[in-house]
Amino acid sequence: MAEEVELEVKPAKSKLPIIIALVVVVLVGGGVAAWFLLGSTPSVEESAAASEQKPVAASAKIGDALYVAMPRALDFMIQGASRPRTVQIKVQLLVRGQDAEQLARKHIPLVEATLHKTFSATTEQELVSLAGKERLREQALSDVRETFLNVEGQNVVEQVLFTGFVIE
Repeated sequence: MAEEVELEVKPAKSKLPIIIALVVVVLVGGGVAAWFLLGSTPSVEESAAASEQKPVAASAKIGDALYVAMPRALDFMIQGASRPRTVQIKVQLLVRGQDAEQLARKHIPLVEATLHKTFSATTEQELVSLAGKERLREQALSDVRETFLNVEGQNVVEQVLFTGFVIE
């Protein structure tokens, strides 16, 4: 009536060698990719040895050019031909040496106030031409220098640079 069927149970093939081979391939491939992407960058030990051999950093010299960015863009309104216009100018100061940099950073609120006063006195016609922007930059430099002479008794800023300029 009923026949008995005998089932053979075969031991499962081990997948461990395949997994190990895949892990090795991934690690080797990752190492090769990292070597190509990173190139021959010096190790931490090489960098430390190189920095010991270099003299004092270039920014520590007295006459080095350093840039002091105003922490925020200066926004102000001017009267346009048909309507009031909003202007936004991003400014950086070029100074020479760390002492001048520290003085400029110390007086950032004063510099911002001086620049706001200078920029607010301009007109739309001056801001749309390259020559007008250059005159505004020179006037800003003159006003900032005068402010530093009054406060610190010395000229601190070499140039006022416009790094962003938007008129809406």
